[in-house]
Formats: sequence, C-alpha cells, structure tokens
Amino acid sequence: MRGFQKALSLVRRSLVRTIRKRQATYLGHVMRRGKLEHLVTTGKFEGKRSRGRQREKIMDGLATWLGPGKVSDILAAVKDRDLWRDMIANAYKQGT
Repeated sequence: MRGFQKALSLVRRSLVRTIRKRQATYLGHVMRRGKLEHLVTTGKFEGKRSRGRQREKIMDGLATWLGPGKVSDILAAVKDRDLWRDMIANAYKQGT
C-alpha cells in the first residue's frame, strides 16, 4: 500500500505543477491584454464581498508558487514577456 500512496503523491505533485504553470501562462496573457479579465484576476472590481471564507485568488496562489515577492512585483514582471517566461520556468523546475 505504501508504494501506491507514494505513486499517488508523485502524480498529484506533477498535476499541481502543471496546473500552476498553465495558470501562470494564462495570467501573463491576460495581464498583457489589459481588458476586463485583467480587472477580474487582480480583484479590482467594485461591489460587496460575500460572507464567509473568501475564495483563494489566482494571484495569491501564483505568488506563493513563484516564490517570495509581492503581488505588485509579479504584475510588473508580467509586462516583460521574457522575464515572465523565465520566472515560470524556474518555478516549474523547483516544483511545488
């Protein structure tokens, strides 16, 4: 049973890494366009917050995955495509 649990853990890690990489590439695409999707992903739209536990934002998850840094640093790095690709590649190599 231990071998199965270990294999399952490796598959989960690989899946999470792939999801984070795709989220990061999509975020770069959206941020460079700068339209409505940009407002939604950064969370800068008006209205009341819902009750209860707040949902995890894409930006918060990527900020922890990409390493130490602020969300504002990430938003600045997105504008430089080569820097953004390097950040994603380095985070993907390091794992989760």
